[in-house]
Amino acid sequence: VTVAVAANVSYAIESLQKAFNSRYPDIKVQTILGSSGKLSALINNGAPYDIFLSANMDYPNRLYKNALALEKPRVYARGELILLSKKDINSTKDLLNSNIKKIAIANPKSAPYGKAALEVLEKSGLFTKIKDKLIYGQSVSQAFEYTLRVADAGFVAKSLLFSKQMQNLKAKFFKVEIDKTLYSPIEQGAVILQHAKNSNAALKFYNFLFSKEAKEILQQFGYIVP
Repeated sequence: VTVAVAANVSYAIESLQKAFNSRYPDIKVQTILGSSGKLSALINNGAPYDIFLSANMDYPNRLYKNALALEKPRVYARGELILLSKKDINSTKDLLNSNIKKIAIANPKSAPYGKAALEVLEKSGLFTKIKDKLIYGQSVSQAFEYTLRVADAGFVAKSLLFSKQMQNLKAKFFKVEIDKTLYSPIEQGAVILQHAKNSNAALKFYNFLFSKEAKEILQQFGYIVP
């Protein structure tokens, strides 16, 4: 089973795979990570993926409308956006501080968490004031890497805080919860693709994503589950 996975799910997917394989040890699950927009474009161009876990509903819905999916997409999780910084900050307004020189966000054109970050900056009236500080990652996981290594702050998915590398770094970072009214709900959609038409194994993994066990795993990684 080949699963295209949005970057924000890169850590949770490992635990989901492990739990799935404890049920179905003979089914091998291969994951392809990337921004939702890039993965969706690959699927449109014929990439042989069985399942797509997107960071929003837009891309899976478009695939369904283009007859590239077997059924309508379903919401498997709701994501949250947070602001992470090595500097002592308490709100998004602190991004105006002179000691914040680089701010990482995911590409708003292809990454839903980047789009959400842009919404926050625009609704807060901050975008025009800090746009020269922004550095863009291809996906939210790349924006997360920039935040850890080269930027002073970054807008990232809450789920990425549950990575193993972050467990050792938490004490060095300040976290700001973002007002959810400042960005559109990040409803993450899963869809089973035409390539999986005759794959019983793909159907088993797709159904597993909506099981109680999978929902508990997603909650452990900071998601809100339907």
